[in-house]
Amino acid sequence: MSGATEETAPERRTKLIEVSLPLEAINRESAREKSIRHGHPSTLHLWWARRPLAAARAMLFAQLVDDPSTRSDLSVEEQKAERQKLFDLIEEMVPWEATRDERIMRRVREKIAESHGDGPLPPVLDPFAGGGTIPLEAHRLGLESHASDLNPVPVVINKALIEIPPKWAGRKPVSPTAELRTDGSWRGASGLAEDVRQYGLWMREQAHARIGAHYPKAKLEDGSEAAVIAWLWARTVTCPSPSCGAEMPLVRSFWLSKKKARPAYVIPETADGMVTFTIGGPKGEPRDGTVDGKGAECLVCGDRTTLKYVRAEGVAGRMGAMMMAVVAEGKRRRVYLPPTPEHVGAADVGRPADVPESELPEQALGFRVQGYGMRKHADLFTNRQLLALTTFSDLVGEARERVERDARTAGMGADQAAEYGKAVALYLGLASSRAADYCSTIATWSSNPQNELVRSTFARQALPMTWDFAESNVFGPSSGTLDIMVTAVGKALDLLPAEQAAGHAVQADATTRPYDTYVVNTDPPYYDNIGYADLADFFYVWLRRSLRDIYPEVMSTILTPKEPELIATPYRHNGSWEAAERHFEQGFVETFTHMRAGHHPDYPLTVYYAFKQAETDEEDGTASTGWETLLSGMIAAGWSVTGTWPVRTERSGRSRDIGSNALASSVVLACRPRHATAGSTDRRGFLRALRNELPDKLRKLQEGNLAPVDLPQSAIGPGIAVFSRYTKVTEPDGSAMRVRTALGLINDVLADVLNEQEGEFDQDTRWAIRWFEQFQWGKGAFGDAETLAKAYNVSVKGLQDADITNSGDSKVWLVAPADLPKTYDPETDARISVWEAAMHLSRVLEGKGADSGVGPAGELLAGIRRRREFDEDTVRDLAHLLYSICDRRRWSESGQRFNNLASAWSDLQTEARAAEKRGPRKPTHQPLF
Repeated sequence: MSGATEETAPERRTKLIEVSLPLEAINRESAREKSIRHGHPSTLHLWWARRPLAAARAMLFAQLVDDPSTRSDLSVEEQKAERQKLFDLIEEMVPWEATRDERIMRRVREKIAESHGDGPLPPVLDPFAGGGTIPLEAHRLGLESHASDLNPVPVVINKALIEIPPKWAGRKPVSPTAELRTDGSWRGASGLAEDVRQYGLWMREQAHARIGAHYPKAKLEDGSEAAVIAWLWARTVTCPSPSCGAEMPLVRSFWLSKKKARPAYVIPETADGMVTFTIGGPKGEPRDGTVDGKGAECLVCGDRTTLKYVRAEGVAGRMGAMMMAVVAEGKRRRVYLPPTPEHVGAADVGRPADVPESELPEQALGFRVQGYGMRKHADLFTNRQLLALTTFSDLVGEARERVERDARTAGMGADQAAEYGKAVALYLGLASSRAADYCSTIATWSSNPQNELVRSTFARQALPMTWDFAESNVFGPSSGTLDIMVTAVGKALDLLPAEQAAGHAVQADATTRPYDTYVVNTDPPYYDNIGYADLADFFYVWLRRSLRDIYPEVMSTILTPKEPELIATPYRHNGSWEAAERHFEQGFVETFTHMRAGHHPDYPLTVYYAFKQAETDEEDGTASTGWETLLSGMIAAGWSVTGTWPVRTERSGRSRDIGSNALASSVVLACRPRHATAGSTDRRGFLRALRNELPDKLRKLQEGNLAPVDLPQSAIGPGIAVFSRYTKVTEPDGSAMRVRTALGLINDVLADVLNEQEGEFDQDTRWAIRWFEQFQWGKGAFGDAETLAKAYNVSVKGLQDADITNSGDSKVWLVAPADLPKTYDPETDARISVWEAAMHLSRVLEGKGADSGVGPAGELLAGIRRRREFDEDTVRDLAHLLYSICDRRRWSESGQRFNNLASAWSDLQTEARAAEKRGPRKPTHQPLF
């Protein structure tokens, strides 16, 4: 079936994603999934900014299933009942555990097939496949799954997720050392996973035999030996003082462990113009580090030098490293030891031949290492790390030959055995590449009491400069070891869906590839947020070494393709932001134009977007460049937004400033080709439509317990849905309205809606809002407070009696939540207000101790509910309003407090209902009267 244009398309059947979704269940499971590691597909190999499987699974289902409103034979109430059944099924399918419940997944597939009717189900494509979440979930839902990406790293990741497992489903392993199963059951890709483990173990043994001498054990004080977890190093430069010339260790922090019971740290000592290290603890604290944002200190002479000098020494190739400590495995604890000549000598390895001498980019998003002399990928590793990684890469090829030989012995034909050898080698190559994430000089040591271990290179999406770094023992008992990587890959492979038809992963440019017959569900790049190609080279240089013979076409280039990549990066356009933005927008116009020409006519296009980038424009106020560019491309390509959903796709519980460019939610857009009969309007008509439609949409977003920090971005969806339905919105001068202008108007209407909600509050609360807007928790003149009180028909004394304000020295101030009485009981409060309820709930939610947190706050909410003096949801609405005030005023700490209250609202209501079932709590203090 070829894609149809809007002129020839048949009457479309509205899909669930265009009408309604059980967002609370989807968001809850998406947030919970971030804490799941063992067996999760993300542990197969690192990729940046993955979407949760739960969100992708729910959105694909809703994109493919008819909304019951398409059933003309049902009444409105019957349609609601049918929609609730779909919601119930989504709630069953989104938990991580449901991915292994074939009963649930079968019902999901049957419901999709029921909506499609006769004939094969449509193929699903993600042309920006990345880490493979969307193609994998399409595959799990029983659909023909297609993944493409310009970058070869995600191409091989997607092959490992959807293409390879079905080819070997149900086959037993060929390794002679594989686990014996008496029942003969090797379901899914478990046989393949077992071979990956067995040949990975063989690789580890072979590597240890070849290079294990460079990884000695540590000798403890009692004379016993212990496995080394890591060696901790400090980069060094020569002190520039003519009278000194000592080797200067550059150390960010000397802490080793911050455990209260057993703290440990490095103690630098100087003698004869040299620095040596011993271990301190359990009393005392380490001295400050020797390097900061201003410069570096010489431990020998005490002089300071500039970072400019440090950078110059690095560029000149004169930056070295000295070992500070050895971390060994003790009995249920880490043991920290000073360096010894044996361990220093073991690390003295010559640079291996055939290491990745490819050039790092001169500039790249988040890259800082080039300014310190690291110009090639090989410069990111010690020689010992290069020895380990080249050994692992070479052994992948040897393991492949061994697998092929054993497969023939097990009865496979020559061609099939060769393909199986390639399949096992792919996963071993991914495991070896994963090891590089922990085996570079960008990896650091975590002294966190809960996690004393090596932090990976990509703890964030960047290659920052590190001063002191941690070198993992690749044969040790902790992070960064080959066997841990192989085990993780094997567990992920064990749980991948393999019983469905094989998926397809190819390398392709999204701007030029065909889209005929596909249903597209995609998560495109976010403007200039992540430089995927530059980051991916870190892994590509190792994957290419291991897998070049298996995928010669995918890995034909020395480094990953850069120029066509759809991100806005000025350094690829001679420093021009305008050229970078033009490249990004033109790429999206081309991509979405091709999609529109070929997209399956019966289904909407689904696009995720999660980037927040605020800019101030003199004409239009604050706007989002990333959003503007994406939406401009979609609208120019002829798409109209038909549904928008904020889905929690980032880790919850983060405490970031309000101005951060990171969102907790992605906005998922459902789009259809704009109809040929679409008309135009002017600015007045657009604003009228916004004011008519946006308040109801925003109320539904708030009712879905959307975090206030995400509300402005989420409001873009329904607002742009209005804008995109017109072929043109004209300005008073006759010009076409820019998307940026439309976004500014959407923000204005959002502010109006939030302010209008103030009318639902009691007079005490309305007074407190106005005072907070002026002074936050600061002091104002008593006379001004009295004037404002008269306007709202309240009294300053009454506000003080209600613990809303305090006063003194002719000043009045709001009582901050932390200063409110802990004995507060809403059921005995003579004068309860929405403001009081919000402040006390925030106090308990944000407090410390046994009487704080979600549970106690829920009990407090139960007491507030029993008063029945106002709709409890007005407390959530107040939190949204106060957050918006804090956002405008850049009051980050208070804004975070109110964001947390609104975000936790659903949990508080759940706890309140539970508390009501238990009955009223006993008063914690004697009533005053």
